[in-house]
Order: sequence, then C-alpha cells, then structure tokens
Amino acid sequence: MNKKVVLGFSGGLDTTYCVKYFTEEKGYDVHSVIVNTGGFTDDELIKVEEHAYRLGVKSHTTINAITSYYDTIIKYLVFGNVLKNNTYPLSVSAERLSQAVCIAEHVQRLNADIVAHGSTGAGNDQVRFDMIFNIMIPGVEISTPIRDLKLSREDEIAYLKTKAVVMTFEKSMYSINKGLWGTSVGGKETLNSNGMLPEEAWPTQVTETVSKTVELDFVKGELVGLDGIKCSHPTEAIQKLQSMAGPFGIGRDIHVGDTIIGIKGRVGFEAAAPMVILKAHHALEKHVLTKWQLNWKDQLALFYGNWLHEGQILDPVMRDIEAFFIKSQENVTGKVFVNLMPYRFQITGIESPFDLMSSQFGKYGEINTGWTGEDVRGFSKIFGNQTLIYHAVKKSAGDQ
Repeated sequence: MNKKVVLGFSGGLDTTYCVKYFTEEKGYDVHSVIVNTGGFTDDELIKVEEHAYRLGVKSHTTINAITSYYDTIIKYLVFGNVLKNNTYPLSVSAERLSQAVCIAEHVQRLNADIVAHGSTGAGNDQVRFDMIFNIMIPGVEISTPIRDLKLSREDEIAYLKTKAVVMTFEKSMYSINKGLWGTSVGGKETLNSNGMLPEEAWPTQVTETVSKTVELDFVKGELVGLDGIKCSHPTEAIQKLQSMAGPFGIGRDIHVGDTIIGIKGRVGFEAAAPMVILKAHHALEKHVLTKWQLNWKDQLALFYGNWLHEGQILDPVMRDIEAFFIKSQENVTGKVFVNLMPYRFQITGIESPFDLMSSQFGKYGEINTGWTGEDVRGFSKIFGNQTLIYHAVKKSAGDQ
C-alpha cells in the first residue's frame, strides 16, 4: 500500500509543489487539507479544492476553524490585551497554531503515515507546525520538501512546468496573509530596517473620510454586539467591526520583532478590528478591575503573548493563565464608545454597572466622601514609614 500523507494545503506555489513531489516522485497518496481561520471566501475555498484535485490528491478536506480559533486563542488574546512588543496583535502566529492543531487532528482521523507542510527553512511557521505535530502526533513522520530540498522559487516553478501544472507563477509585489485576527503584508519595504509600505500595498483601501461613532458591547470580556445589536458569536462582531473600521485605514502598522529562530523580522499588518477591540476592552478593564488585578494581568499577558508567539500553545501553563484570565473577566461587562476617524480612533468613554469610578465614593481631585483629612494624615505617615526608617538608619550609620 502507498504511504498516506496529510498535507496542509493553501493552493500556493509551495504546497502545489508538495503535491506533485509526493504523488509523482514518491508514489504517496496525498490527502490535502485547508484550515480556514477567516482568510478565505467560499469561492476561494472552492477554487483551492478544485486545484488540489487537478493536481492529483486522493482527498481534499476544508476545515472551518473560525469559531474554534476564536474560542481557543483569540478570546484569551482579548482578555489579556495582548500586543507583541506593544504593537502586533499576533495575527499570523496565532492562526498558524490553530491550523497546526486542526491538521494534526486530521492526521489522527485518517491514520496517516506522514504529515507535511510547505514551510521553508527561513521563518517561524516551520517551528510552530513541527512542534505541535511532534506533541500531538508523535511517531508520525514530518516531511517538508521545500525546506528539506532547499528549493528556490525558481526551482519549484521549473519543476511544475515540466509536470504541465497550470497556475499563476508570477510573484505578487506584496505577500498577503489574511485571517480573522488581522492581515499581514510583506514586501520589499519590510525586508530592510527603513521603509513604509505604500498606500497601494494595503489590502483595505481608505474610503471612509467622515468620522463615525461605534458602540462596543462587552459581556465578561467578550465582544458580543455593536451599536446595541447582539451578534450570534464574537467572530461575527469581529468581522462586522472590521468592515466598519478597516476602510478608515485604522490598525495599519509595521512590527519589528524577534523570531523563534533568533533573527529580527519586520512585517506590515492591518488589523482594524483587533486594535479597536483590544484598546476598547482595556479601557473598560481600567474602569472595572482593581489596581492589582490589572497589574497581574499585564504580567501574565506579556508571558502568554510571547509564549504563544513561540508556538507553545499546548504548554499546560497556558491553560493556567487562561483560567486566571477567565476569572478576571467576571465584571468586564459594559459599553465602550469609540470614534473612528481616518487612520486613527479614539476611546471616548464607557458605561458599566461595575464601574469603580463611582461618584458615590468621591470624585478624584474634587471631593471625597470616604475619609477625612485626619485619616489621610495618618495613612500618609504609616504608608511611608519603612522608607522613612531606611533613610534615618542610613543617615545615622553615615554619621558614625
């Protein structure tokens, strides 16, 4: 019997090469699978499937992972207000983990001998895919022809032409990776340390010029509706907000970060909905959480985001942190008002039954109702007592 290969398939040059290599050079049965994390339309998915069968796969499977992607990863990125290096909402790195888990589960369903992906040897994705496969399906061979054979783009094109493969071989000026939690954009400007992507490189062009106010409704930390209209699932709210905020040019930036493989990387991204949601959620949290809840959330979120970026979503410590995040969101319910403008947005305020900024207990800088001036005199003396002792002892020792 031929060996059975499950191939993570996007329909692009690399994975197209993999199908032909496995079927014609190795004689394997290829079962392609595409995991949609919000980056494909129905028509695009149909075209990918048709392309896979033309190449000669035994079966092709489309997995809709949009909801599971949110439920297992994005939700916690929102709860933690996670921005890598205070800039990047982990758009691509997060979805790769969701895709890798789904592919591994498909390998288990088909009892395949080999799992394959089209990663090169130059990026983060190879580590994320390999590591999750090693953990979830140990013993299953991992095959990566593009990386293993050290193939150039020109090598792949030349080979596919000998196999009479018909597809668009011209490389676009900009590489686009779209998903539910943002879109990455790479081009010549991101290959160097200086340079901004031009207007035409951004997938969503600026068509909105008149400011607009939108109301975000959160329940226990999750975005459940917009402008008073409840959505069926937070993924629907994210997609609706993206369609509203994207045409303003909101959420465009370039991220510079440390890759898993130790080199610096630079990538452009547009993530209108993620950036608005994260900032709105954080604004609501600042009103309803205590000082130390916010403090510890910030520390755990920094670790969570970095560890997720490195592909370690299956580490049990991530479940521990997620449990903390869930508990912290009990009172993160309310409305956040956001003003959308060309290339920027502004949080104008919140409303919440759990708002700790309550006039019942005083108004900062104006009047208090919970203590007296004498209370503050005693508190100030005790609060600074240890520091007073430190300086007094230090002075006394210096005088001797």
